[in-house]
Amino acid sequence: CAAAMLAQKTHAPNLMIVFEAGGVAPLLPEMPISVGDSRTYFRGIMATSMSEIMDTCCRGMIDYTFLGGAQIDMYGNLNSTQLGPDHSHPKVRFPGSGGANDFASFCWRMMVITPQDSRRFTEKCDFITTPGWLEGGDSRAKLGLPKGCGPYRIITNMAVMDFEEESKRMRIISINPGYSVKDVQDNCGFELLKAKKII
Repeated sequence: CAAAMLAQKTHAPNLMIVFEAGGVAPLLPEMPISVGDSRTYFRGIMATSMSEIMDTCCRGMIDYTFLGGAQIDMYGNLNSTQLGPDHSHPKVRFPGSGGANDFASFCWRMMVITPQDSRRFTEKCDFITTPGWLEGGDSRAKLGLPKGCGPYRIITNMAVMDFEEESKRMRIISINPGYSVKDVQDNCGFELLKAKKII
């Protein structure tokens, strides 16, 4: 949200921020604390419902979504449901997806913002709450999700990753100042691909 607010004030004045609880294009006076914070409606063009926002998303009318989760795997799948494989008796239960599944399924570009940590970046999610590239390749399209949409960037405190075009595996494309490729790999639970030119 902070990045979108900055973009509005610097170079994208027509950017419309949409909050899953129903706020559409507010003039945010300050950073909201949740998607249902009353500030997400302030001087907005519409105050609607989560159902209406999900309908808008499913019609393909939302370009970018920003998400996070407890775990992310090499294909950009997210887990915000549980730790442990037993759904009836998880080690830890999280709040779930809210609207993240719909946004990840139908927004044109999914961006994930998360700390770089090997506990979060895991080879396989304990539970897939939010679909990324699923099992890689064309597995997303085979399940009927729209072509041309899906995970786009993973933004961490150390690096920015995208996904290799064919395999859909996560790939380092830039390293933040003060970090190295080794730092990023050491804080990841699976082997990251590397772009030919890392910025």
